[in-house]
Amino acid sequence: MRARLCAAMLCFEAILLGLSVPVMITVDDVDRSLALWLGLGLCVACLLVAGMLRRPGGLVLGHALQVAAIALGFLTPAMFFVGALFAALWFGAYFLGRTIDDDRARWTAEAEQDTPDEGPLAGEV
Repeated sequence: MRARLCAAMLCFEAILLGLSVPVMITVDDVDRSLALWLGLGLCVACLLVAGMLRRPGGLVLGHALQVAAIALGFLTPAMFFVGALFAALWFGAYFLGRTIDDDRARWTAEAEQDTPDEGPLAGEV
């Protein structure tokens, strides 16, 4: 569940980062090529990392993307706030997903302990 929740956050963040490009260009007068490379590059990175979250380094890359989104605030000051907001959503999904995964594992283990082993003739009279 953690991977699913975090992937959803990264997909929403990818949309945000794609939409930040016109803001960087028109509102904050960031160089067009720099805005395109950073905004769209981070957008594509979010989508790629969303697909890699079940692999060992995927969550680490997701954490790094949160730092990069906040760092866009040096070019567009609004991204300090928006990046921090998405980082909070990311960490919420990370910890809530981990809790759900732990609970599911515990429930599965308890269900396996409560189920008696039935032999081949069990239930036959």
